Amino acid sequence: MPDNITVAGVAVDTRHWIGGLRVASADTFTDHSPIDGSVLGEIARGGPTEAEAAVAAARDAFPAWAATSRTERARILHAIADGVEKRIEELAIVETTDNGALLRSHRRGVMPRVAHNFRFFADWLLKLDHEDFETRGHTNHVSWDPAGPCVLITPWNAPLMLATWKVAPALAAGDTVVLKPAEWSPLTASLLADIAAEAGLPAGVLNVVQGYGFEIGDALTSHPDVRRISFTGSVPTARRIAQSAAANLTPLSLELGGKSPLLVFADADLDLAVDLAVEQYDNAGQVCLAGTRLLVEEPVAEEFTRRFVAKASALTQGDPRDEATDIGPTIHSRQLEKIDGFVQRAVAAGARAVIGGHRKGGQYYAPTLLTDVAQDSEIVQEEVFGPVLTLQTFAGEDEAVRLANDTRFGLAATVVTGDRERAERVGGQLVAGTVWVNCFFVRDLQAPFGGSRQSGVGREGGTWSFDFYCDLKNTVTAPKGWDQNHG
Repeated sequence: MPDNITVAGVAVDTRHWIGGLRVASADTFTDHSPIDGSVLGEIARGGPTEAEAAVAAARDAFPAWAATSRTERARILHAIADGVEKRIEELAIVETTDNGALLRSHRRGVMPRVAHNFRFFADWLLKLDHEDFETRGHTNHVSWDPAGPCVLITPWNAPLMLATWKVAPALAAGDTVVLKPAEWSPLTASLLADIAAEAGLPAGVLNVVQGYGFEIGDALTSHPDVRRISFTGSVPTARRIAQSAAANLTPLSLELGGKSPLLVFADADLDLAVDLAVEQYDNAGQVCLAGTRLLVEEPVAEEFTRRFVAKASALTQGDPRDEATDIGPTIHSRQLEKIDGFVQRAVAAGARAVIGGHRKGGQYYAPTLLTDVAQDSEIVQEEVFGPVLTLQTFAGEDEAVRLANDTRFGLAATVVTGDRERAERVGGQLVAGTVWVNCFFVRDLQAPFGGSRQSGVGREGGTWSFDFYCDLKNTVTAPKGWDQNHG
């Protein structure tokens, strides 16, 4: 196979990046653009051999990188951020072509956030304090020690941003990394390897391997030399990873699915509520945080629905490279089939598609709103991961909270109300890792991010990331027993 492909004028090496070298595989898989189904190229398809080589490279590079000063590690992370900023346009167009998300979002939001991820964790590292305290005259010194080689497995819906959300704190902590991007959107991870090498990151500190989870993924997560595994993706895959890691008791960080509620109370600003609800269609609904369950208080449900339909119907769906496009395609034909299956089964069970409910050609699915849905139905309980929302009504706070929490997930929730006391009261009862009040998707890396129940294990962001990527060690020193000749 050719070592490089050209995507929108950008050269991308399709081989693995292991130990500072490009490494081919005997087998490949085909990468398609969801925009038009065109073939982008053949990608190296790794398996146990490549997994072993990548972990070995990370293991061998670990002692020197762990011993590198915090200041030097931070300098290199800032240099990686510089490299990202210089190539924002290239990264944006490649990722849009590869996963179908809006180009304008990549240019103005996602790729600048990628650079910020590296800068944030570089700066946070320098202010991460060691803790000292006394116990009966003995000194306790708590240190944040690098854990070792980490396997980071990332999803296809926001490939580079979510990869660097893991890579940046792991590198800052002094760990070495094997990154496996999702096979449906692998290209920007390869570009990240180039940028990191150009920034001076030593060989073997960051390795990037490609392939299917059941081949290379299992080999990585079961490897005895791996000290941490971080995964963002689906619950079924997380269960597989947990089983694979169990033999070695490898610590896991899991950010999984969601079926988040968006609660609209009768005292809410309805225009704001509608804007926030329509925003849930961003990235064609392929967002784990999306508030896909609209719960609206009965007195305003009819007017809310009318305004929502008017605004959602005005959205432009099409080529994500077009500045005027609001919604692009779904990532893959299999995902499209999954989305349509959920909708058709819901309609057959009695749901009504107020808007949408059908394919629009290619890998595009019409923004859909379903009403007349039962709380225990599949469409309300299962994550669709597409541009599909449900709408239910409630009679008061107690019912709103009951419906919102009646799910096996607990990633996020949004509350729209004009009553501050109600916001605090309801927000405090919701089972969710993040609760937004009169806003959506406001994120700060200083805050913990993660979910409850089957939405995940652990938290990412700020000190919580370092908690995961470091081994905390307490050294207790007695006040006596010292050789006086040595101070």
